[in-house]
Amino acid sequence: MAEAARDPIHIRPEDAHEFVVALLEASGVSKKNAEIVARGLVQADLRGVESHGVNRIPSYLARVRNGVLDPRAEPTLAEVTPVVAQVDGHNGFGFPAAHLGMEKAISMARTFGIGMVSVKHSNHFGMSAWIVRQAVEAGMMSLVFTNSSPALPVWGGKTQLMGVSPIACGAPGGNNSKPFILDMAPSVAARGKIHKALRRGQKIPTDWALDSEGEPTDDPEQALKGVMLPMGGPKGSALAIMMDVFSGVLSGSAFAGGVTGPYDMSKPGDVGHFFVAIKPDLFLSLQDFRDRMDILYQRVVCSDKMHGVERIYFPGEIEQLTEETRLKDGIPYVQDEIDVLNAEADKLGVAKMRIRR
Repeated sequence: MAEAARDPIHIRPEDAHEFVVALLEASGVSKKNAEIVARGLVQADLRGVESHGVNRIPSYLARVRNGVLDPRAEPTLAEVTPVVAQVDGHNGFGFPAAHLGMEKAISMARTFGIGMVSVKHSNHFGMSAWIVRQAVEAGMMSLVFTNSSPALPVWGGKTQLMGVSPIACGAPGGNNSKPFILDMAPSVAARGKIHKALRRGQKIPTDWALDSEGEPTDDPEQALKGVMLPMGGPKGSALAIMMDVFSGVLSGSAFAGGVTGPYDMSKPGDVGHFFVAIKPDLFLSLQDFRDRMDILYQRVVCSDKMHGVERIYFPGEIEQLTEETRLKDGIPYVQDEIDVLNAEADKLGVAKMRIRR
């Protein structure tokens, strides 16, 4: 019975999207903003980044119920220069604030070649790749930074101070190649993967985190009481500090350990973000850019393989292939996850997750 509860149940992406929108609207989120949040979460699940997908909804709604996230907040935009703007998220969902910020960066880049937007007083915006993809689909290169709640020690320290704040960037692909989409945490693994393992009753690799006693652990519950480990030692630590500089210090949002995480019900998140959109044909023609991206893609994926490697992938390509599969076969959830999501539906009086056999 326990094993059966771990068997995947495939949900159609459109059903997952509709379910999330219903939960959010019932919680006071506008239809427009609910659609943006749902799109970001479902896209994460489609790409195989379940740590930042629909299963984030219960923690978001708990923050709404505890009065530390305003579901009715609308992000506002202020232009600073022709190529610089700032969005104030007003402690609403991070997704609409991020979407507005990248939308403005893209608009400025179309006219001036580059656009830069800082976002303040925001919240967790899910998987960074969905914002990178917003730019890629508009034909733009991009940088997407955010800071986050303390989880990493600085190199040489032993307490949580820096966030596991992803660094993300992207560029359109060539005529015969995939787009370049990089979305990575400065830690060995994203913290959301530990929450996912805890949710699913799974162990984690012992090089991901230390417990509260400073010992390596494969227990996700103990890992969440300890610290994440930075990738590459001081390099990962420095990248986490970089995210805080560009996202927190620059924007006027929380920084230096002051960000409140999505599972913390004590106070608003006050997360900061930083976005840049760049036209890819600033220095050469768009056709030349695409041709060069084709060359880069082919040289990467056709590189001589090390022993035991069957295929080399371009950054973001595995996720794109996963999405193609899940668009056809559905998104896999386990029964425990669906039960938790349906409990939210019961609280809000909306229909439960649709499961089509």
